[in-house]
Amino acid sequence: MQLEKVADAVVLRMQAGKANAIGPSWLARMETLLDEALAARPRALVITGYEGFFSAGLDLPSLDALGEEQMGSFVLAFSRTMLRVFELPLPVVAAVNGHAIAGGCVLALQADVRVGARAELRMGLNEVQLGIALPAVVLETLRAQVPPQSLLPIALEGRLFSAEEAASLGLLHELVPPDRLEQRATERALELGALPPEAFAAVKRAIRAPVSQRARDLMTQDAASWAGTWSSDEGRARRRQAIERLSRRK
Repeated sequence: MQLEKVADAVVLRMQAGKANAIGPSWLARMETLLDEALAARPRALVITGYEGFFSAGLDLPSLDALGEEQMGSFVLAFSRTMLRVFELPLPVVAAVNGHAIAGGCVLALQADVRVGARAELRMGLNEVQLGIALPAVVLETLRAQVPPQSLLPIALEGRLFSAEEAASLGLLHELVPPDRLEQRATERALELGALPPEAFAAVKRAIRAPVSQRARDLMTQDAASWAGTWSSDEGRARRRQAIERLSRRK
């Protein structure tokens, strides 16, 4: 994972192991890069992945052995990092270059604008199909980012969508050819970055602060509840099936 300066924007390029799977080390690195990005004082931030992945979500194989209390601590750390991206006082554009599944989709949803590649990617929150609940930070930011009618297929059914379907549901705002994705995302970031920064930050804060506060109010209690579904018999069985499928693809 690294930063690259492009005009008045910073591109945060995620490249952390296979599929940008999210675990404790991924969260720590993301926090460090966000610190460095803000220190550079850009007008806007672009977040993207590599090859066919934006992020495939949580690193299930490495997290599988964690107990309920440890997973509760992890989901709290995950929630704090996601809210930090959600609250950044500058324009944030997600350049969704490939699969954005579960935690990867959550990360994209923290951005102000989501530009997707018109490619064979899948995007969505499939936690319910794995027997896992959705943490408050996911549900609150999702509600703020997509139309109400999209909540059923995205959250309750846990479906994974094509790029075109994701755009129709509001998960993506715009689709472009893959070879134009980063250019278009940067253009969009710079368009927003050209607005008066203090005014942009103030309006963004006013829009997003109630969402963040609801997520924080529920965060600790919700982490324990979420960890309970992670450790349930059905959650464990479905997760192991998913891990077996992943191992067969290697």
